[in-house]
Amino acid sequence: MGTLAETDPVAERTRRSRRGAARVLRRAGWVLLALAALPFVLTLLYSVINPVSTLMLGRWLTGQPVARSWVPLEAVSAPLIRAVVVSEDARYCMHWGVDTAQLSQVVEGFMAGEETRGASTISMQTAKNLFLWPGRSYVRKALEIPIALWLDLVLSKDRLLEIYLNIAEFAPGVFGVEAGAERAFGKPAARISAAEAALMATTLPDPDGRNPGKPSSGHRQLAGRVTREVGRSDWVFYCLEPRVRP
Repeated sequence: MGTLAETDPVAERTRRSRRGAARVLRRAGWVLLALAALPFVLTLLYSVINPVSTLMLGRWLTGQPVARSWVPLEAVSAPLIRAVVVSEDARYCMHWGVDTAQLSQVVEGFMAGEETRGASTISMQTAKNLFLWPGRSYVRKALEIPIALWLDLVLSKDRLLEIYLNIAEFAPGVFGVEAGAERAFGKPAARISAAEAALMATTLPDPDGRNPGKPSSGHRQLAGRVTREVGRSDWVFYCLEPRVRP
């Protein structure tokens, strides 16, 4: 004769419910683990396969147009590469994906109640563009850091920059330097001049509000600062291919 717990239908339903919940939690855990591992696995493939960004995928899935033509780094003008590096991450050759000096300043400013900038490196922006979502979020920023470190570890500086230049958004639905150069100046990225390069580079923080082909006076001022900074920052390009070094 069984015990009361064994014959009680309510207790049996409770046990089954708990076992079912445990199975669901285990499956959810495996799914989350797989999603967490996906960026690290895909990065290995991206050393030889040209990726697309999450923004591009989102536009395709919602039926919105996407303009992008992948070009290798050697098909991008040296002035454009320099301008993007100086504008977006002047310490690109000095860190391993995360600029700890800049990040420390941001954390200190935040703790002091000051308005801070994101301190995003090119590696972190590439991590966001490849695997995460746009907009400001401390959760996303926390996820960017380990992915950026992994990207910088697995990929060469040239390859990482090549990926960034081909997935960065230069206008709504316009991705990569080739499509951006054609839209703004009617010519390929290989023929972009230093002045045009500065205008394109300073478009990256605000592709919705800035147009390098029709820059505002404020946009021109920003581009002028980048041009001057490129002229006195020869040393910051030492980790890139020789033709990029002035």
